[in-house]
Amino acid sequence: MNRLAAHVVTAAVAALAAALLVPAASAQSEGAAASKAAPAARTAAAARDTLARVRGSKSITVAVSTDSLPFSYLDDKREPAGYSIDLCKRVIAQIGRATGVPNPAVRWVTGSAAERVMMIATGKADLDCANTTATLTRMADVDFSSLVFIEVGGIVVKGASGIRKLGDLSGKTIGVITGTTTEARIEAALKDLAINASVRRVKDGNEGMALVETGTIDAFASDKVKLLGLATQAKDPAALSMLQEDLSYEPLAFAVPRGDSAFRLEVNRALTQVYTSGEIESIYNAWFGSLGRPSNLLAAMFLLNSIPR
Repeated sequence: MNRLAAHVVTAAVAALAAALLVPAASAQSEGAAASKAAPAARTAAAARDTLARVRGSKSITVAVSTDSLPFSYLDDKREPAGYSIDLCKRVIAQIGRATGVPNPAVRWVTGSAAERVMMIATGKADLDCANTTATLTRMADVDFSSLVFIEVGGIVVKGASGIRKLGDLSGKTIGVITGTTTEARIEAALKDLAINASVRRVKDGNEGMALVETGTIDAFASDKVKLLGLATQAKDPAALSMLQEDLSYEPLAFAVPRGDSAFRLEVNRALTQVYTSGEIESIYNAWFGSLGRPSNLLAAMFLLNSIPR
């Protein structure tokens, strides 16, 4: 615990955006919306014994994202990579120890945030390792691990667009991924601020960013760190800007089967080991090191989610 506390201190999560993109004034939670799993799926999820299934099949099915750099994406070899994947591999190793299956075969399945939650709820996946926001609505269908990151929602635009704040989006078109918490957040913000803007649903972050780059839409809303990751892969990253305003608070966690406390315990045991051993420092630095040290908020999250024996 002391070692971790000594390693995790500094600037606010919102400063992550300023580190890679020029703010809009001068010229990136994926969270998911409510899943609609049927009552039968909820009953099935609650009755599952995932550790027994892993022990019997010597395998585990893990749901990941393909477009959420630096959390979860597919690398040049089409293999899952990212901050969440590194944490997930520690979790899988712990599940292997708990089940007596040292190296369970891993079947990676991909999908959007809403799709991944449904995979867990319906038994098509055992564990979700990406950047899913833990929400009360989702907890009707799945359970969540300890928190793995703290995100904030944001909006990316072209720097030359003249859009500097949310109020400038009146008469504009904003893209958002279908089935994400950001979808609900942006609609609420537009309503609360009486901003007359159109919302266009897209299938994933790559589509949303491409539409901004071509001028088909004026803005794209998602988790800020995800937007940063997408921007680094854009044709002209310097042409993009992040609005200063935060759209939402997004506590990220791994979705697990609802009611399967034994499985959730092993997931949290692994996360605690990573947080308290100081291993989180190397994982964080591998994916966020260029942005500086973890914020005070994120440092507190690691400490608060280090569960004592």
